[in-house]
Amino acid sequence: MTGVPRPLEGIDARATHWMARHGVPLLRVSLGVIFLWFGALKFFPGLSPAHDLAARTIETLSGGIVGPGVSVPVLAAWESLIGVGLILGVFLRAVLLLLAVQMLGTLTPLVLFPAEIFTRIPYAPTLEGQYIIKNAVLISAAIVIGATVRGGGLVSEPEALEIAERVSPPPD
Repeated sequence: MTGVPRPLEGIDARATHWMARHGVPLLRVSLGVIFLWFGALKFFPGLSPAHDLAARTIETLSGGIVGPGVSVPVLAAWESLIGVGLILGVFLRAVLLLLAVQMLGTLTPLVLFPAEIFTRIPYAPTLEGQYIIKNAVLISAAIVIGATVRGGGLVSEPEALEIAERVSPPPD
C-alpha cells in the first residue's frame, strides 16, 4: 500500500511522523532566517544583491516620492521584522500579512523591469530574475505556515485525517 518494502515500513512510519510533527516549525524558522538574513543585509549598503532593484521598484511604485534613503532601510526593517516574527512564532497572522505585502512588492519588477529580469522574456531569467522567481517557494512556505495559525498541523497517517474530517469537515 505504501510502496515501501515491508522491513522498512516501521522506519518509514517513524520518519513520516517526525516530518509531520516537525516540518511546519522547521519551515517557519527557516523562512524566518531567510527574511531576517536578507533584511539585515539591506541595512548595509553594497551587501544585498537586491538593494538597487528594490530601491528602484519602490521609487517607481511611489511615483518618485520615496527614494532609496528611506525605502531601503524601511524594507530592511520590514523584512527583518518578518524574520524575527517567524523565528519566534509570534503574531503570525500579522507577520504573514506583512510577508504577503512584501512579496507583492518583490514580484513587481517582473512587470516593471522585464528587460532586467529576463535575458529572453519570459523563459530565461537573469540572476536577479531567478532571485525573484524563487519567491514562489517562499510564498508557498508562507501558505503552509498560514494554514496552521489556528492550531492545525500535518498528519502522518491518513486514518487520522479521515477521523478529523468526519468530526469537523473542512470549510468550503
